[in-house]
Amino acid sequence: MESNDVLARVLELRAAGSGPKQIARALGLRPAQASALLRQAAECRAEGTDPADRPVVGCWVNAGWSAGLGLAAAPAWAQADPHATADPATGGFAQVLVARQERASRVTVCGFLVDVYCLGVKNTVEPEVVGAGSLLAYLRRYYSAFDQPPLSIELDQARTIVHGAVAYARSLGFTPAPGFADTAPYLGSVRGDEPAIVFGREGKPFYVSGPYDDARHIVHTLEQSCGTDGFHYTVAMGQV
Repeated sequence: MESNDVLARVLELRAAGSGPKQIARALGLRPAQASALLRQAAECRAEGTDPADRPVVGCWVNAGWSAGLGLAAAPAWAQADPHATADPATGGFAQVLVARQERASRVTVCGFLVDVYCLGVKNTVEPEVVGAGSLLAYLRRYYSAFDQPPLSIELDQARTIVHGAVAYARSLGFTPAPGFADTAPYLGSVRGDEPAIVFGREGKPFYVSGPYDDARHIVHTLEQSCGTDGFHYTVAMGQV
């Protein structure tokens, strides 16, 4: 019997409720072989599973991300980010990390760098599989540039931050980073019942130039979508 046929029979027997010893007897295998095939079958199923169907291990965002945003519809989210009231340097940028179960001892992590004041998703960390025991070390590295530890959040908040910022940026004329399409499935689909966030700083787009931005083009786009008085910006001398 071909290996693929054996794996298919293992799946059939497992679905019928058979354990490793019963599968081994039915297929003339040693119990260790049957157990190995069961693990392989589980990995095959995981690889074909929609990322949104995998269990969520955790979601995080940097402290201070919500400074200047309208969170009246989500007071619990505002209370969970007390550093935002101090108008921190991290205000306007949400660095979101999502971890989902890959298999028993592995998790998939992916990240989003989100400009919640203007540009939406500026960069992504595409899905990467790491050992479950390495997740805390990965988390520390991912947020190593911040003075405060990251905030643990629910998936619906992570989804609202990312997808909401993308929709806001699109309304201004900006599209998300190229890697977004590969990373977004780990957030799941927008349900429509998440609390609304008013993006922009105090209700208006606020563009802060980055080192790799085409600031002139971005400001011109904002002028076209918002009018010359409909937004604020700060850029380095000579960029515009």
